[in-house]
Amino acid sequence: MAAVMNATVITRHGGMEVFAYTERPLPTIRSQDVLVRVKACALNHLDIWTRQGMPGMTIPMPHILGCDVAGVVERIGASVKGLKIGTRVVIAPGQSCGKCAWCKQHRDSLCPQFRILGFQIDGGYAEYVAVPASHVIPVNSRWSFEEWAAVPLVFLTAWHMLMTRAGLKRGETVLVQAAGSGVGSAAIQIARWAGARVITTAGSGAKLQRAKMLGAHETVNYTTDDVGERVKVFTKGAGVDVAFEHVGPQTWPASVKSLGKGGRLVTCGATTGPKVELDLRFVFTRELSITGCYMGSRKELNQVLKLLAAGKLRPVVDSVFPLRDAAKAHEKMLSRDHCGKIVLTPEGT
Repeated sequence: MAAVMNATVITRHGGMEVFAYTERPLPTIRSQDVLVRVKACALNHLDIWTRQGMPGMTIPMPHILGCDVAGVVERIGASVKGLKIGTRVVIAPGQSCGKCAWCKQHRDSLCPQFRILGFQIDGGYAEYVAVPASHVIPVNSRWSFEEWAAVPLVFLTAWHMLMTRAGLKRGETVLVQAAGSGVGSAAIQIARWAGARVITTAGSGAKLQRAKMLGAHETVNYTTDDVGERVKVFTKGAGVDVAFEHVGPQTWPASVKSLGKGGRLVTCGATTGPKVELDLRFVFTRELSITGCYMGSRKELNQVLKLLAAGKLRPVVDSVFPLRDAAKAHEKMLSRDHCGKIVLTPEGT
């Protein structure tokens, strides 16, 4: 095997001009690591934020983005057991110590050593990536590599938000904002699987139709309708039990307005900005709960991967770009003209 690989890197923080498709040294592995040949790597908004730069976060350059990786095991460290070369795998995007009090509570993202592939450490915009063997998960052939790459971060996050943090129960009603996003399309399916009634939003008829196919009961076009008012109609004035929020100030008012008495809002993102307004009088008089969510645990990822392996949930892929066209893929994500995940594939896969 050659000592170098092709990768798309960012050379500094900024716009699309910071991307470079170039050769990088092949990652080395320790005794407890595996080298994975990347077959597909899906985009996330975290890639965009990392490329643009975040206050207080220093990342060594050049840097390889990409936290959602599917591929095959290429090399195995000397002390690794239970894995074979050629095994189809996905990589758990979050890496924690597995020993601290937070990890023992299955709250991995609060671990002091928690790191995300492609964020604090080099990720999957490359032909190969080296990771601890404990973070590699074998998968079946039900889905393509592109489809499996569309799974880990968004399905883990949606599961953590709905099932763990919101405690979603059968028969409850959920509002899922932005059905066309990766996490939104995952949330619709998980909520429907859990026996909830699903109301979702999107900005086009095509996205709303896709949401119906994924299991949404009612849909709202947020460009033409008042989401909160439509939710009142759908729920006969009662409001929803859970609001699934990941957009930020653009959707936040409608999410809060849509909650019924005792409603729970779960949030994991701020794609339209980090600051929102909140009238505390509505929070305490209606006994609302607002809960932050950041990724999820390995235990939760294993749970949701089993459902995908059995075909009870399905990946949603919008489009596939060659690795050298990562800038074009980022442009498409920023345009919001997509429904599901955008995926990169190295040449020759």
